Amino acid sequence: MTRRILTIAAILVVGVVSTAAGYTVFEHKNPVTAFSQMFVPPPQQVFGKNNLLVLVEGLDYDYTDKDEEFSTNSRSDVIWAVNLDFANKKVYELSIPRDMIATLPNGSQAKINQAQSDGGVKEAKSVISQWLGVPGFDRYAVLRIDATKEFVDAIGGLNLYVKSSNCLRYKTGCTGDTLDYDDTWGHLHIHLKEGMQHLDGEHAVAYMRFRHDWCSDPCRIMRQQQVLHALVAKVKGDKVNTFLHLGDMLGVFRKYVQTDFSDPELLAIVNYYQGMADSSVVAAQVPYTDDINLPGYGDSLVPDTSARAHLVATMLTAPPVPVASPDAMTLAAIAPATLRVDVENGSGVSGAARRVANQLRQAGFTIGDVGDANRSDYGTTEIHEHSNVSFAGAKVRSALPQNLHKAVVVPDGSPSASPAATATQSSDVTVIVGSDLARSSQADALPDHS
Repeated sequence: MTRRILTIAAILVVGVVSTAAGYTVFEHKNPVTAFSQMFVPPPQQVFGKNNLLVLVEGLDYDYTDKDEEFSTNSRSDVIWAVNLDFANKKVYELSIPRDMIATLPNGSQAKINQAQSDGGVKEAKSVISQWLGVPGFDRYAVLRIDATKEFVDAIGGLNLYVKSSNCLRYKTGCTGDTLDYDDTWGHLHIHLKEGMQHLDGEHAVAYMRFRHDWCSDPCRIMRQQQVLHALVAKVKGDKVNTFLHLGDMLGVFRKYVQTDFSDPELLAIVNYYQGMADSSVVAAQVPYTDDINLPGYGDSLVPDTSARAHLVATMLTAPPVPVASPDAMTLAAIAPATLRVDVENGSGVSGAARRVANQLRQAGFTIGDVGDANRSDYGTTEIHEHSNVSFAGAKVRSALPQNLHKAVVVPDGSPSASPAATATQSSDVTVIVGSDLARSSQADALPDHS
């Protein structure tokens, strides 16, 4: 009887594996992807909707008299409102500075991160959703003490371009400055020199926490987003390393992350977004108009309510749909010389922006600023359109190598995939060179006449 059951089980296993193998060959997909797509339902089916609003918080912490970390009644140090847009396969991440002024349930005004301290994640979800003007959050994820540090260590550290505030915000003033700060009570010791460095978990978190420069919390959020992008890029790009450290990463998640996602829900989301391009992650932060001394809380930020409403409308409640591609005749009617193009190197490959700028110049475009992007780990090239000329971005895209002809064009009317990719005064299009275009430009490089 036992032998018969084992035989039947073996036949079923062979049948499943054979079916997956056949599907793999037919669809030209790797076996793991093919197998997961056969058995893991899409998130639209799991959640019964086309998008999901998630509150992500990172907890602040303090120290006991014995110098031990604790987070009881801690405030939120990081606040993200995340929209998982299943319909367009995008992720929108809106950062909220922790010092923003908000109204608590008792009617008093406080910094928005006080809600987590007063009533935990339940009160934080309520206060933050009302502050944003959204109906509520579908799920939450709270990162406990050391979550980011342990996760960075679990994947073997990160290669990151350390930036001062001027370099971070304006891509100028990148002069090799040193980020120096010591806070013995807060256990924060930062001595990082500007430039590309390999950071372990402790130093990556210190870089994320640093805000002791003129732009304070907004630059701290930019550093958080920079580390997040680098972390995602390494997990996606170095698949062997990810596989070897998968157990460590899962251990960190289970130990340090509190969430109301179920395991099947997380599996559906991870499976759906695997292989997602960098340009599919759209990040921005809520700006402020003033800072005031709020009694009991000190320096606090007054939100820019009109900008906040725009960001909520375009990122959390009505994500923009992909821009339609024009026909060949429409593109042919646009003279390249009428478009000014800025080129930024986000690939980490030396000279990539200059080579791409030369190629576009040879194609007839007017070249504007050529320099570095806000980070150097773009895997996918991004095209940001600022022009009044319809399909200006698509025109520039058509002059790029064939493998880039499906690159996403992000119009200024929607939040860009990189807030730092802002236009200069007379720019029509900004091209952020990713590693995909850097490789093509190296292979097909034209003579450098710049």
